[in-house]
Amino acid sequence: MGLSGKTLTWQRAYASRLFLTDLAVILVAVLGSQVLWFGTRRSELHVPIENLRDFTIGYTLVSLSLIVLWMFALEFYATRDHKTIGTGSTEYKRIVDASARIFGLTAIVVFLLKVDLARGYFLTALPMGLLLLLIGRWVWRQWLVARRRESRYVHRAIVVGEREKSVHVVVGVRRDAAAGIFVVGAITENGSVAQDLVDGVPVLGDFSHVLQAIDESRADTVIFTGADNFGPRRLRELGWELQARKVDLIMAPALTDIAGPRIHARPVSGLPLIQVDFPAFQGSRHAAKRTFDLIFSGLGLLLLSPLLAWIVIAVRRDSDGPAFFYQERVGLNGNHFRMIKFRSMVADAEDQLPTLLDQSDGNGVLFKLKIDPRVTKVGSFLRRCSLDELPQLINVFLGHMSLVGPRPPLAKEVALYVAYAERRLLVKPGITGLWQVSGRSDLSWEDSIRLDLYYVENWSLIGDVIILYRTVRAVVKPNGAY
Repeated sequence: MGLSGKTLTWQRAYASRLFLTDLAVILVAVLGSQVLWFGTRRSELHVPIENLRDFTIGYTLVSLSLIVLWMFALEFYATRDHKTIGTGSTEYKRIVDASARIFGLTAIVVFLLKVDLARGYFLTALPMGLLLLLIGRWVWRQWLVARRRESRYVHRAIVVGEREKSVHVVVGVRRDAAAGIFVVGAITENGSVAQDLVDGVPVLGDFSHVLQAIDESRADTVIFTGADNFGPRRLRELGWELQARKVDLIMAPALTDIAGPRIHARPVSGLPLIQVDFPAFQGSRHAAKRTFDLIFSGLGLLLLSPLLAWIVIAVRRDSDGPAFFYQERVGLNGNHFRMIKFRSMVADAEDQLPTLLDQSDGNGVLFKLKIDPRVTKVGSFLRRCSLDELPQLINVFLGHMSLVGPRPPLAKEVALYVAYAERRLLVKPGITGLWQVSGRSDLSWEDSIRLDLYYVENWSLIGDVIILYRTVRAVVKPNGAY
């Protein structure tokens, strides 16, 4: 048995939709660029080939050739491969690579043949097409993610390996519903079917029942989590059987919370060894981060100054007290700094805190109240929209904080840290971060630490931009903000 007909159907249908969308936007970009520069009149391109002085071709033929080559490049770079669509940045990177290379190749050919190609036409088509391609893929990705949250358009997977390792993998897979992997069962070392691996994931047997479980569950993916008594030869033979069934094999190494750029394959004598780079906490990348923070915090303060002034007036009119609230927080390397926010509570909020501690809705370490009597009317609005955080742009500009980073902790929280949690202090805290776009106050303490540590060890400038984008979405739909 191979992949189920239903699985193949959705993959082919989705790939067809992407193909048609790509074709449509490239047609718009290339032909639109032609119309923009030459109108609807016939325009010709002179090609200086020896003994053919008057050899010319119409720009329409040039445009159609460019469209065909662009579509071929998108196919060649596997931008519609089912392994990359829906999650991660690989799909977008491949689109950028394919587009840049096809235009680079075209530019080289034009230069070598000394063709007088209109620069405006050429330089308009590329950015316009690339932008439309990325927007089109993003729109389809949002559609696909919505379907996957309904358990549709997913890969049916079974996990194979020791129980403890498989539980860890299943919990991680379930945490990211957008990845499109639906675990339908598990194969464990003892094969006990009396108890589910986790809630909703039944154990289908022991290692001798792998192929039977694949056939009966109509799985199209196997996730191997590792087992001491499932040796290399047996795993290789399983791979052959999966190939015959056209079932994907995913290996889940015992690594956790490590981003792709830190992982490098190093094949040695047929062994797929994995090298993991250690996280870097200084150097040119962090200098670039500081430059990014300085520029955009300065621009933010300048552009948002009318809004900041309006909020100052609103806070002062709503209740007695200053417009700003200062609080000591712990920053880079454990250094303390004064974090600034708009005041969202009554002026004596700190004095009232002891009487409210037993009513906390927080995660056991952080004090939070979903309905806090100390919050003012204007303060409630500011919190829902995260506008109370805007003055922290001053902290970023001064170098105390970053635009993106771990949540800035209180000294009393740091006092409760176990040893590994102190790694949060290896980078500057941020106005926003993974903690804000992943649930904020609804997160458990363990999840908050896990997200912050993941950010600390896998930071990238592109990742910061993505988090800032997701922050805008989180502000529009402020779950966990109270």
